[in-house]
Parts: sequence; structure tokens; C-alpha cells
Amino acid sequence: MSLIPSIFGGRRTNVFNPFSLDAWEPFDGFFTSTVANVPSSVHLPGLKKEEVKVEVEEGRILQISGETRKEQEEKNEKWHRVERSSGKFPRRFRVTENAKMDRVKASMENGVLIVTVPKEEVKKPEVKSIEISS
Repeated sequence: MSLIPSIFGGRRTNVFNPFSLDAWEPFDGFFTSTVANVPSSVHLPGLKKEEVKVEVEEGRILQISGETRKEQEEKNEKWHRVERSSGKFPRRFRVTENAKMDRVKASMENGVLIVTVPKEEVKKPEVKSIEISS
């Protein structure tokens, strides 16, 4: 049972167990939910569309992954410095049964990836009113 709030993003930890802190998820909260044919967006600042992949696996799993590599170099008469950084991320989503996976579209502009997964219209059952006789 969680007893006190954590200083890390509002997650809670058990005061009696120092190892109970939830693992930090760097992309937690980047993905918004999809409601019937409304696109979901992923904020990926600093990434180019060439560094991001959107794939459909096993028919119903949507995977968004990416990798970035940066190199910064500074020189002057006395020293030469090269700083390199890189990182990868995968994120997988199970898509609902009524999704049209063959019509998934993705676009990216200014560090925002927009993924659109169209859904089939759910047919509502026909309701017929019956008159009550006396």
C-alpha cells in the first residue's frame, strides 16, 4: 500500500520498502488516447521523421520507435572537445478489434508525430418499440 507521495512525478512509494519506487518511464504521458477516428499524437522534440518508425506487428500491435544520435564538436587553439549522445525508445500499443489496420497513417511536423488509426463504425442494434395493449 502506498503511504506517502513520491517526489518523482507524483508516483507513490511504500515507506517501509525502499525498493518499491516505480520505474521511471521517460515517455509516460507523451501519448494521448484515441477516440473513434481521432488521431493520437506523440511529442518527440528534436527528432526528425527519418529517426522515427511506425510499424504494425502481428496485425493488431502498433509500434512507435526511434533513435537519435547527436554529436557536438568544439575547437579552439588549446583544446578540442567532442560530445556524443544517443538514445532509443520503443513504445507498443494493442489496437482495438474494430481498427482498420490497413489504413493507418502517420505524419510528423515540428517534433510532433500524429498517428491516425481509422475505426469501423459500430452498428447499434435496431430497437423496435412494441405497443402494449390493454
